[in-house]
Amino acid sequence: MKRNILVTGGAGFIGSNFVDYYTDKYPDHLVVNIDKLTYAGDLANLEAVDGRSNYTFVKGDICDKELIQELFEKYRFQQVYHFAAESHVDNSIEGPEAFIKTNIEGTFILLDTARRMWLKAPGEINNEFKNARFLHVSTDEVYGSLGPEGLFEETTPYAPNSPYSASKASSDFLVRSYFHTYKMPVVTTNCSNNYGPKQHDEKLIPTVIRKALNLENIPIYGDGGNIRDWLYVLDHCKGIDLALNNGRLGETYNIGGRNERTNNQIAARICDMLDLKNPRSDGKSYHDLVTFVKDRAGHDLRYAIDATKIESELRWLADENFESGIEKTVDWYVEKYNKQI
Repeated sequence: MKRNILVTGGAGFIGSNFVDYYTDKYPDHLVVNIDKLTYAGDLANLEAVDGRSNYTFVKGDICDKELIQELFEKYRFQQVYHFAAESHVDNSIEGPEAFIKTNIEGTFILLDTARRMWLKAPGEINNEFKNARFLHVSTDEVYGSLGPEGLFEETTPYAPNSPYSASKASSDFLVRSYFHTYKMPVVTTNCSNNYGPKQHDEKLIPTVIRKALNLENIPIYGDGGNIRDWLYVLDHCKGIDLALNNGRLGETYNIGGRNERTNNQIAARICDMLDLKNPRSDGKSYHDLVTFVKDRAGHDLRYAIDATKIESELRWLADENFESGIEKTVDWYVEKYNKQI
């Protein structure tokens, strides 16, 4: 059945990868992508989908209530995939206001616009929207920081430690409240650290590759011992698709790669690969460029996801392990950055 789909933040890293994946998989569905095109959104990320007949782009802000209302009225959206968010922890420490506005107020406007169109009353869905779904994309950072052992589960209490993660936790609670109060057809996913093509230059993996190729110091926070669970972006996109279409309404699904690595290990693996793929003209190793810098304020020690629920209920499994995923990722960025040098 043909559907009109709203994707928010689809010019960003995860959103653009999802738009490419979704428009290719579902050629009969129209995807309307709204993105404000802040520094993190780039139309170059969408070049692969520009010519597709089932895709259209709208430059706009999810906090613009009138615009969101107009889009819902025009397209009668059956599904919403909500990626749009301010997402960089360092930026949230320096200027938290934008995070509060976009991540909380923007999520509220989307939820409430969908509620007023989809529902006659709490628990009563309009027949036109009986298959409507709202997928809220969140992060494992809402759970706080882990010690050396244990994994984040869907039942782990929230303990956000940065303005960014606090704003995402707030948006998660809004989504939860709309299910319990109005019986809105919502599903939430909380993912671990994504990596892959089209990620913004400010993030760890692109930074390591870019700095190395420019023969600049590669900055690593603190002692480099912080641990993250790394998830290849296309695997995340597939999990989101499964969660919206097959997940239980009102539920949360954690999506993780089961690939824990310290920041030191990430930098070292990339340097090893670049030494082979793009050796330095001076014969030295890229490892020599690694430099430890002042740690981030409130830096969480370890994140790790238990993805058992989505694996068992929805039969999701990551196609990439870290070695296969990082190979594809490094190749993509080497090509990108070598064109700029």
